[in-house]
Amino acid sequence: MSPPKNLPSVAAPEALARMLQAPLVPVFYHADIEHAKQIVQACYAGGVRVFEFTNRGDNALPVFRQLREFARHECPELLLGIGTVYDAKTAEAFIAAGSDFVVQPVTTADVAATCQHHDVAWVPGVLTPNEIFQAIQLGAELVKIFPGNLVGPDYVKAIHGPMPQMKIMVTGGVEPTLESLTAWFAGGVSCVGIGSQLFKNSADPAALTARVAGLISFIHSLKR
Repeated sequence: MSPPKNLPSVAAPEALARMLQAPLVPVFYHADIEHAKQIVQACYAGGVRVFEFTNRGDNALPVFRQLREFARHECPELLLGIGTVYDAKTAEAFIAAGSDFVVQPVTTADVAATCQHHDVAWVPGVLTPNEIFQAIQLGAELVKIFPGNLVGPDYVKAIHGPMPQMKIMVTGGVEPTLESLTAWFAGGVSCVGIGSQLFKNSADPAALTARVAGLISFIHSLKR
């Protein structure tokens, strides 16, 4: 029997629609809840409305639970999801904690089925056309190309030749610069995930807010 959801997540269709409207997704993990709250709040103040917390440490689940509760009160428009999920058991645990979406670095049928059972948005990790097709067969409407630095923006453009309707997010290889963002969105991505490079010098929340706000404004100008 599946564990009950302690906190309701946004239904999958709405979550996916909102993810496609939010061009920049910070990808972040930290074991200290107070630091994680500071980062999320600074990004939210800069206009971030989709945030991926990654399952990359022993403390990930308890930190996520606290962060989810914090965000509901302090960042009410934020979609907070979990990344780096490999199996259904992990997906179940974070969905029970209120995750609005689940992101994988790979594609597994059991995680797809778990997300569909709970009506939670699922974003599988892919690289090759065959992997993208298999993800589509499992119900994916948005896929994550990872690692993007191995293929580049022209690869996304090429993929859209035979798969023009596929919505693509890319992580790995996306830099928080105007040049990098211009290239990726010209290639046809719907949104980008940026990790550690976005959080350099993140000890200054105001600087992070300003950096995020500038990048989001620039991406919106590209998408007009």
